[in-house]
Amino acid sequence: MAAKKACESFSKSLIEEVHRWGCLKQTGVSLRYMMEFGSKPTNKNLLISAQFLHKELAIRIARRAIELENLPYGLSLKPAILKVRDWYVDSFRDLRSFPDIKNMNDEKEFTEMIKAIKVRHNNVVPTMAMGVQQLKKGMDPKIVYEDLVEIHQFLDRFYMSRIGIRMLIGQHVELHNPNPPPHCVGYIHTKMSPVEVARNASEDARSICCREYGSAPDVHIYGDPDFTFPYVPAHLHLMVFELVKNSLRAVQERFMDSDKVAPPVRIIVADGIEDVTIKVSDEGGGIPRSGLPKIFTYLYSTAKNPLDEHPDLGVDYNVTMAGYGYGLPISRLYARYFGGDLQIISMEGYGTDAYLHLSRLGDSQEPLP
Repeated sequence: MAAKKACESFSKSLIEEVHRWGCLKQTGVSLRYMMEFGSKPTNKNLLISAQFLHKELAIRIARRAIELENLPYGLSLKPAILKVRDWYVDSFRDLRSFPDIKNMNDEKEFTEMIKAIKVRHNNVVPTMAMGVQQLKKGMDPKIVYEDLVEIHQFLDRFYMSRIGIRMLIGQHVELHNPNPPPHCVGYIHTKMSPVEVARNASEDARSICCREYGSAPDVHIYGDPDFTFPYVPAHLHLMVFELVKNSLRAVQERFMDSDKVAPPVRIIVADGIEDVTIKVSDEGGGIPRSGLPKIFTYLYSTAKNPLDEHPDLGVDYNVTMAGYGYGLPISRLYARYFGGDLQIISMEGYGTDAYLHLSRLGDSQEPLP
């Protein structure tokens, strides 16, 4: 039923082609390979990259379109999910109707097209979250959300795949930049300072905290500011921003009505041989042990659901201090995308430590859900 209803707006032959391509094997790429390949953006390399993406993106997008049709609990029929599925099928059609890439003119046109695909998918995360909230609203509140394992696993695969698709498109597009910033190969910064990225992300998180609460705890950063390693600064910024924002909110809410001065959030950057680890520590009261498994689920947020407050909320809402409850699970996927991880350790009654591990070696393959 779900598949039938969802396919009405597309031709039968297109949907059959989606299913055919969704069975093909995906090809993963490592951070090191992206860096080495992109360090010489010659015409020949751009052509090879475009030809690879022409096929690879179609396979990855087809896989997600098929999954979007077959979700449990009637999720596939929610209006927000149907909208996302349409974006994926439209993008698949754009890729498949594009002729073989034979020269640099074709390559230029192809690059413009995948740029447009990336923009089309800009709001996938909040729109998917809205679909999950639509499902949650209609469900029996007695259902334990951690039991909806299939939905969590689907969203992990779906968002991980999206990170990969956006990285591949963004990397290819950025290689066309005639004046790349120093030490940058596409999205990758070969000499990224984690301390500097952490500082910028913390400032952003503090300004949001100030906007929401009128003030914000201090953030102290410990680590060598001159230490650098190759990574994607945008990914690290997103992860540290999310962790610091959560810590600031916990501390702010715990000390709001207290005469005591709110203790600072501490960030420690350590460079090991295999991993760079960033620890974000707060004294915001911690999370009860029973609540820890929930923090990486997409159906859980300690904050109010923005849709409850503003049911007409579009997908362009401002970043708030809390929201749909997918900041942590998505941050963990960004960490895992290049072979790292995110762990949360909590002391109820005291505070929380988040350990963000980033692989220094850069040679792990993309995870391909």
